[in-house]
Amino acid sequence: MEFLLYLALGACAGVLAGLFGVGGGIIIVPVLVFSFTLQGFDSSVLTHLAVGTSLATIVFTSIQSVRAHHKRGAVRWAVFTWMTMGILVGAGVGSLTASYIAGPYLQKIIGVFAILVALQMAFDLRPKASGTVPRRPGLIAAGVVIGWASAIFGIGGGSLTVPFLTWRSLTMQQAVATSSACGFPIAVASALSFMILGWHDPLLPPHSLGFVYLPAFIGIALTSMFFARFGAKLAHTLSPRVLKRLFALLLVVVGTSFLI
Repeated sequence: MEFLLYLALGACAGVLAGLFGVGGGIIIVPVLVFSFTLQGFDSSVLTHLAVGTSLATIVFTSIQSVRAHHKRGAVRWAVFTWMTMGILVGAGVGSLTASYIAGPYLQKIIGVFAILVALQMAFDLRPKASGTVPRRPGLIAAGVVIGWASAIFGIGGGSLTVPFLTWRSLTMQQAVATSSACGFPIAVASALSFMILGWHDPLLPPHSLGFVYLPAFIGIALTSMFFARFGAKLAHTLSPRVLKRLFALLLVVVGTSFLI
């Protein structure tokens, strides 16, 4: 029964990845926390396990999403390259930061972040385009911050990268596509860090690879790869305004439940 939940969760994450340039982690992490709680996983490790598993699945989600966007020539590869240099550092530091935060407090932090993302999506809050794309040091610095925050929240960074890139005058399609590409190094660096940090934790359930729960990882990865391509196609053909507001409502519910 749990595996069917993971398959459905992967489908939702894949569509979100392609449509909005997010890795799907903003919805994967809360659902995994609820699922792991029902399965009786130890409360001191289940939140970190949800974050690490989410990041591992984003590796596959981002690959399929990027391929679909690249075919349309929307990825700004030069921007991606320099941001990745900062992302790799930030993601490692962010994973280490998350490992020092107790599970219940980490849930509250994620809950606040989910509500903030919901408000941003519901009211389409983003800074107005200003200037041009930063020079290399600016892109590297932005990558450090985005990688650090993404590792803590278990996300692919799209909710941070897309507003940043549109602020720096990229078109929405380019911002979403480049954000999807940035999700790959975020996910790889963060997932490997979570695996290493949780490797010898005695409280982890069976079938865990550090802070990555393999049954959930496999189930989500199987469907997210296919549905990411579907979401990317929608991003180039549909106005996602209504979908964004519905998704924002869901995030408010999830974020509030984490805070309560």
